[in-house]
Amino acid sequence: MNSLRRQFTSKDHGPLVQFCKYAIAGVVATIVHVSVFYLMALKFIPALTPDDPISLIVDIPPHDLTDSVRSLHAALDNFIAFMISNSVVYLINIFWVFEAGKHSRCKEIVMFFAVSGLSVLIGTGLQTLLINSLGLDTSYAFFINAGVCLMINYAARKFFIFKN
Repeated sequence: MNSLRRQFTSKDHGPLVQFCKYAIAGVVATIVHVSVFYLMALKFIPALTPDDPISLIVDIPPHDLTDSVRSLHAALDNFIAFMISNSVVYLINIFWVFEAGKHSRCKEIVMFFAVSGLSVLIGTGLQTLLINSLGLDTSYAFFINAGVCLMINYAARKFFIFKN
């Protein structure tokens, strides 16, 4: 038990504990991302329709938007959420999950945001396609986007950006 606690409180951990810590960091980042996305979509850059599952839960009237405007707004909301959540998860990763130092700090940050940015572009492209082509609710398209980003980011961070 002491060994497991030590692994969770230091960077001296096995691969399974590292993945668990990465997953916990991912949950934190996802909560930040989702919170910012919906705050933006509900209050600042509207991206939800009246029949969106979140619109049915919250007591904030949604806007009547065309699919093209809604997909643009969802992409903008997602970009803002990405910048904030990616900063949070970078800090968690360098202080708790991975060992920094494979690259200079500047290069590490650039690579971290570049890989995350690429995954967000791919995920947001898919989100936009699902909204525009299939008329999928923003919430469903957003969570598919998040799943794609999660898979790409873990592999890139583990194998290319940080020390193992």
